[in-house]
Formats: sequence, C-alpha cells, structure tokens
Amino acid sequence: MDKKLERLIRESPSAAYVLDSRVLQERIDWLKAHLPQDVALCYAVKANTFITAEAAPFVERLEICSPGEAAVCQTLGVDSQKMVISGVYKTPSFIEALVAQGDFEGILTAESTLQYGLFCRLSEQYGCDLRVLLRLTNGSQFGMDEKDVEAILREREKHPLIHIVGIQYFSGTQKTSIKKYARELHYLDEYLQKLQTDYGYTAEELEYGTGFPVDYFLGEGVEDDVLLKEFSDLLKEMTCRPKIILELGRSMAACCGTYYTHIVDIKENKGISYALTDGGMHQMVYFGQFMAMKKPYLSVLGKENENAVQDWTICGSLCTMNDIIVKQMPLPPVTVGDVLCFERTGAYCLTEGISLFLTRELPAVYLIKADGTLYCLRRPFETRELNGPVYEKISI
Repeated sequence: MDKKLERLIRESPSAAYVLDSRVLQERIDWLKAHLPQDVALCYAVKANTFITAEAAPFVERLEICSPGEAAVCQTLGVDSQKMVISGVYKTPSFIEALVAQGDFEGILTAESTLQYGLFCRLSEQYGCDLRVLLRLTNGSQFGMDEKDVEAILREREKHPLIHIVGIQYFSGTQKTSIKKYARELHYLDEYLQKLQTDYGYTAEELEYGTGFPVDYFLGEGVEDDVLLKEFSDLLKEMTCRPKIILELGRSMAACCGTYYTHIVDIKENKGISYALTDGGMHQMVYFGQFMAMKKPYLSVLGKENENAVQDWTICGSLCTMNDIIVKQMPLPPVTVGDVLCFERTGAYCLTEGISLFLTRELPAVYLIKADGTLYCLRRPFETRELNGPVYEKISI
C-alpha cells in the first residue's frame, strides 16, 4: 500500500472505504476477455454508486433503479444513451420529467402493463420516441408474466412512438450452477422463438442479469474462468441471435473495494478473545455471511506477512449482539489501534448495511485512480442530521 494512503487510513478518526479504479478496470477487461466478443456489459449502479464514473467508460450501459441513482449519473455527466432506467417502481413524476426534457436517448424497462401504459401516454403527450425493454418475470414480483408481455406485443402497432427493443431478464445473484444458467438460457431462447413465430416480433436485444458469483470467503473458491467459459458456450448454442447485454453489479465491483476499520478495544469474555472495531455490520455486509461463521478475506494493515497466532472474534461498535463480523478468525498479534482490512467490499457493502442505526457516523470513501492519485469521494458524515427530528409544524 502507498505510504500516504496507509497514513491516511491509520490517522482516520473512523472506518473508511477505499476503492481502486485500476482494479475495477482490470476486472472489466478480464470479463470482456472471457466472454464472446459480441457480448456487451451493463453496470448495475446500485452495486456501488461511487464508482459510476469509473465504470462508465468501459461498459456499454448503466442500469439505474431509482431517481436518486439517475441524479447521481446526471451530476456526473453520464450520457443518457448509456442509461437503462430500470427498477420495480418508477416514480411517474420522475419518468415524466425525464421524457419531458425531449432529449432522453436511453432505455426504459417496463415492469408491468401499468408502467408500459405510462410510457405510451407520455410518448404521445410529449411527441417523443421511447425505447423500451419488456422485463420478463423469473417467477418473482419483478417483471411481467408471459401473457402480459404477449398482450403488449399484440397491440404494439397502436403505439408507433414506442420501440420495443427486446427482453430483460434477471433471476438472482451468486449463481454458481452452470445447469441453472443452461435452463434459463434455454427458456429464454425458446421464448424468443415463440415471440417470432406467434407474434412476428424479433427481439433486437436480450439484457440478462446473470448473477455471476463473487468469492467472498476463505475455502469457497469460485473458478471464474471455468464458469465463464461454460456460460459463453451456452450463449453460442442459442438459436435466436439478439444482441446480448449482461447486467452485472456484484461480479464487476466487489474486487475493487477494501473496508478499513480500527480495533478500538480488546477483551476476553468466557475464554473468547474479542476485538471491537469502530466499524461494524452497519457499514459492511457480505452476501451469505451466515451469522459471521464464514471467514472473509482480511488482513491486519502492516502485518500482512506475519503469522497468525490467535483466534479473534471481531465485533463492531453497535449496541446489539448481532454486530459480529467474523468469529474465531486467526490473526497475527493485534492491539488497540491496529487496522483490519476487509477485501472484496466494492459491491453493496457501502449501502446495504443498516447505516443509520444508532446514529453512527458514515465512513469516508476514498478512490485511488489508475495513476495513483487519491481522491475523497465522501467525507465522514454525521447521521444525526438524518436521524434527528426537526418538528416542522404543518398547517392543513
């Protein structure tokens, strides 16, 4: 680690996240190299809004699931051509404001016939052409059933300003079974053929949220190269040949982030050694952590090459017995003031935790550019401004 960054982390008054744009770019390049050349990538902004500008130049699209995410992208100057406005609930006022601008060139996903109706109404009201992906359900609350997709396609000539570019499909995360991918792609291939045969509709695009897995824990190695080779072979076997866009979040972003938290107290209770940190479960969430029984990739800053000599249960700073990050983790000699480094925290960890619980400070977020330049993306933020009541009297 750069000495200046190490000093910054050690002297930080609280926990912090560090994101590395070089690692992110290398991961995206690796994914492209292990997928067919004609497959495009879409970054799911919800995985980590802080690296949106870093990911944007290297992917074809950005998946946006809320007005807040859209505002982040607009502030960063992201071209609307790269935007896919997705999300189970699209605030009608937000969609109207987007269409009313007259220069939106992105894609909208239709989660329901009601949403599709909104798009049709707005396109006619403002005289705007809109590009739409129909989201096909995986059997959950997301997307539409086949009958609703087909009902929309039957009536598509009635809405000449709506261009239905294809189908969107997502079925989960952390998927390691190639058989599951095979079933999904076979289903999608057959369904696209059905739409051609029965409705004369040929999808130009298939946006597929693959849910590629991330290797979060020791002893659970994921063979990325093998999985992507088998997945790529499945794509080549499809009869229908729409443009394939893979929507990725976790798989793209996880590797570029590290979470640093200081040991603030140590103790032994009932024969168990505890290291308490200034961070905790409100700031760091690993998918599939299972009550802290699994051991993530972590080290002690400056002691990476020292041998582990003692097991520690690492806990956070929240007043709840659930705030256990990992149990019985072998570590080199540690003391108050040491910094623990949790790897692979670039996706969701910054946002999925219960960050407002106990009105604790939000950690700083730093970014290392490829040339080594260090930026602060967010200063430590006091949440009392969010959790404190203001008592504004409302006259009705």
